Amino acid sequence: ALAIHPPMLYLGYVGFVISFSFISAYLLNGDFELQWEQDIKNWSYVAWIFLTIGIALGSWWAYYELGWGGYWFWDPVENVALMPWLAATAFMHSLFASSRSNVLKTWTMFLGILIFTLSLFGAFIVRSGIIDSVHSFANDPERGLYLLSFSGLISLFSLSIFAYRLPALNSSKLVVTGSKESFLSMNNILMITSIFSIFLGVTYPLIIESISGEKISIGPPYYNTIFSPLILIAAVFIMISVDALWQRSMSLRVLFFNVAAPTLLSLLSLYLIWMTTGVFSILAYIGIFSGLLILVSYLFRIVNNFFNKKYINKGSAVAHIGLGLLFFAVSMNSILSYEKNLNLAPSQSIMVNESVQEFYFKDIQVLKASNHDVISAEIALLHDEREISLNPQKRKYATRGQITSESDIHASLLKDTYLTIGDQLENGSWTFSLKINYFIKWIWFSAALMVFGMLLTIFKKKVL
Repeated sequence: ALAIHPPMLYLGYVGFVISFSFISAYLLNGDFELQWEQDIKNWSYVAWIFLTIGIALGSWWAYYELGWGGYWFWDPVENVALMPWLAATAFMHSLFASSRSNVLKTWTMFLGILIFTLSLFGAFIVRSGIIDSVHSFANDPERGLYLLSFSGLISLFSLSIFAYRLPALNSSKLVVTGSKESFLSMNNILMITSIFSIFLGVTYPLIIESISGEKISIGPPYYNTIFSPLILIAAVFIMISVDALWQRSMSLRVLFFNVAAPTLLSLLSLYLIWMTTGVFSILAYIGIFSGLLILVSYLFRIVNNFFNKKYINKGSAVAHIGLGLLFFAVSMNSILSYEKNLNLAPSQSIMVNESVQEFYFKDIQVLKASNHDVISAEIALLHDEREISLNPQKRKYATRGQITSESDIHASLLKDTYLTIGDQLENGSWTFSLKINYFIKWIWFSAALMVFGMLLTIFKKKVL
C-alpha cells in the first residue's frame, strides 16, 4: 500500500490534466457552441476513481503501519490530497449537469481549473519540504521554488482566460429553484467553502512563520468544528434532492416525503445509538445523523424503486450510500474507540476494563530473520468473553539499524483489536498500546462503494 498509493494519487492528478486541457482550449478558442463535456466525462470519472483509491489505500496503510485512525488525521500533506478530491467531486456533479441540461457550465470550467491548480499546490507542499510531515518526500527549496512558480503561472494563465471569457459564458438559462441543478449549485458552494477552510488551515501556519518566525499548528479541533455543520448541510441537500428533477421544481408532497420520513427514522436511530452506547459528542452525533440521513433516504428510494418500478440511478445511489456510510463509520469510530497504555512483565496479567476482562503477557521471544532481529510478544486477551491471541513485534534491521514496530490486529465485523509493543523499561517490564477500533473496516468499504458506484456510472448503457 505504501508503494502503490502515491502512483494511484498521481494517476488521479494527471487524469484531470485532460479536463483542464479541454477547458483551457475551449476558453482560448472562444467558440461556445462546442460540446466538450461528453468528451471528458469518462476520463474525469476514471481520474476521480484513481484519486479515491489512492486516498483510501493511504488511509489503510497509515492505519496498519502508523496506528492512525484509519481516516483523516488532518496532517497538512493529507489535506493537500483532500482538496483536489473535494474539487473533483464537485466537478463530477457539475459536469453531469452541464452535459445534461446545459447549465452550470461556468461552475464546471472553474472547478476543472481548480482541480489542476490544487494538484500542483499539493505537489509543491509534498516535494518542497516546506512542511514537516511523515508524508513529505524531500527538503529541496530550489525544487519547491520551481513548483511554486510553475503552479502560480498555470493558475494565473488559466484563471485570466476564464475571467476574460466570463461575460460571454453567462447563460440566460436560469437554474430552477428546487431542481436537481439548484441542489448541485449548493453542493458546489459547500465544496468551495470546505476547500477554502482546508487551504486556510494549511497555509496560515506558514504565513505566520514567515512573518514572525513563530511556529504554530492547526489540528483536528479546527477542522472538525468547521466540517461538522458543512457535512450536515450537505447531507440535508442530498436527502432533499434524491427525487429532484432536472430543470423542474419539486412538488411539496415529494419534498415532505423526502424530508419527514428519513429525518424521523434517523432521529430515532440516533436516539437508540445514544441509549445503547451511553456516549454523547455533539460533533460526532452530527456526523452520525448526517450519515443516517443519506443512508435512510436512499433506503426509501430503493424500496420505492422495488415496489413501484420507479427509475433509480444505480451508480449515483451506490456512491451516495458509500458517502453516508463513510460519515456514519467515522463518527461511530470516534465515539466508541478507545486506547489503553499498559506496562507488564512476562507472565503478568491485568484487567483493562469491562470489555477486555484480561490482558495476559505470556512470554517474549527473540528471533533472527534473514535481514533483521525480531522481538515478539505473546499476548492472550479475554475480550468480550472470547480469547484472542496477539503477537506484536519490534524489528531491528541490520543495514541501517532501523527499529520498527509491527502491530498485530484481530479483526471482526464491528471492531479491530489493535496491539503494538513499545520499549522495555528499567524494571524489565514492557510497554504496550492496546486500541479497540470500532467500524474501521466500514470506512474502507464505504470508499469501495463510492468507487463501485462511479464504475456503474461509467459502464451503464444509457444515461437518463
